[in-house]
Amino acid sequence: MSRLVQGTAVFGLAVASMLARAEQVGEVDTAFKLIGPDHKIVVDAYDDPKVNGVTCYVSRAKTGGVSGALGLAEDKSEASIACRQVGPVSITQPLPKREEVFSERQSILFKRLRVVRMVDTKRNTLVYLTYSDFLVDGSPKNSVTAVPIDRAAPIPVK
Repeated sequence: MSRLVQGTAVFGLAVASMLARAEQVGEVDTAFKLIGPDHKIVVDAYDDPKVNGVTCYVSRAKTGGVSGALGLAEDKSEASIACRQVGPVSITQPLPKREEVFSERQSILFKRLRVVRMVDTKRNTLVYLTYSDFLVDGSPKNSVTAVPIDRAAPIPVK
């Protein structure tokens, strides 16, 4: 394997490891479908990859039926987020003022659910925003949550 290919592969793995990995916490059915899975609301948890001790919970709609089972359905652009301190907070490296920490496909093409972390340095708080975007036109539907950090430990910012 050439050094260029090896370097590209290593870079790709590094970028992929920086994004948080979602773990499904649970789900509830919202509409019965005779064929295929029911429509659902799912709740996923992910740990912020650069902030130990903070976990975000995102609830979102998941389309069922035949198209949902085949992965062809487009999920609604509605999500809610709650991030909480779940242990001692430690920040592994200086944080950018704004950074995407999670992204997940919501349709076969072009639509993604995103979670962005912002640093409010004045209040020493981490702010998390979730929204959906689409190649041509995104959705204004969004949800925001904040995790205050002890003022004795200022958030390091790049």
